[in-house]
Amino acid sequence: MNVEIKKLTPAHVEEYMIFFETTPHDDNIPEHTCYCECWCSADHRFGTGIPSREERKAMAIEYVRSGKIQGYLAYFDGCIVGWCNANTKTECLNCIGWYRFMPQVNELEIDANDKVKSIYCFLVAPVMKRKGIAKQLLQYACQDAMNDDYDYVEVYPEKETTDERKHFMGFVDMYKNLGFTIHAETNQKFVMRKQLKCTIV
Repeated sequence: MNVEIKKLTPAHVEEYMIFFETTPHDDNIPEHTCYCECWCSADHRFGTGIPSREERKAMAIEYVRSGKIQGYLAYFDGCIVGWCNANTKTECLNCIGWYRFMPQVNELEIDANDKVKSIYCFLVAPVMKRKGIAKQLLQYACQDAMNDDYDYVEVYPEKETTDERKHFMGFVDMYKNLGFTIHAETNQKFVMRKQLKCTIV
C-alpha cells in the first residue's frame, strides 16, 4: 500500500493532535494518551514529575508550532494513518524520552563530527498495520536526512520483547532490510545506523 508522506509543519498541528487522540496506542487508557511530546528538542532536565494529559497536550501543540517536535506524517485517502518522529540527535539529548527510555544509550560516546538524525517513534493506525507504512516512513526519513546532509540515521529497537507496545521504535529486521547495521548496544536495545555518505579512503 502506497501512502503520501509529508514533513510535519506547524500547519499540521490540529490534525496531528486529532491523530494521537483517536489512534489507539500504549495501553489505550485516555489519561495516558501520548502526543510524542517526550521526543523533541526541548530541555526537560528541570521538569518536575510526569505531566498530566492536558499538560502533555499543551506541550505538544507548542512543540509542533515551534518545530521542537519533528517528523513525518503518512496519509491515505486524505487522512493521517501513520507517524514517524525523527529529529537531530544532538538537539534532543535533554528530552525526557532519553532519560525515561534510553538512559544507557545517552551514556554512549558521541562523535561531535557526526551529523545524526534519530528515529524515535512510529505510530500506525491499527487497521493500517502490516501494510508497509512504517517502512515507507523510514525510507522517506532516510532520503530527507540525506538531502539535508546528515551522515547517519540512527535507530533504537528493542533486542527482545513480546510486548508489542515496546516496539514503537521499530523492529530490528525492518532496519536490517533497509541497510542499517548495529553500531552499539545496551542491555535492552540495539543502536543501529544507516550510513548516508560514502566514505572515501
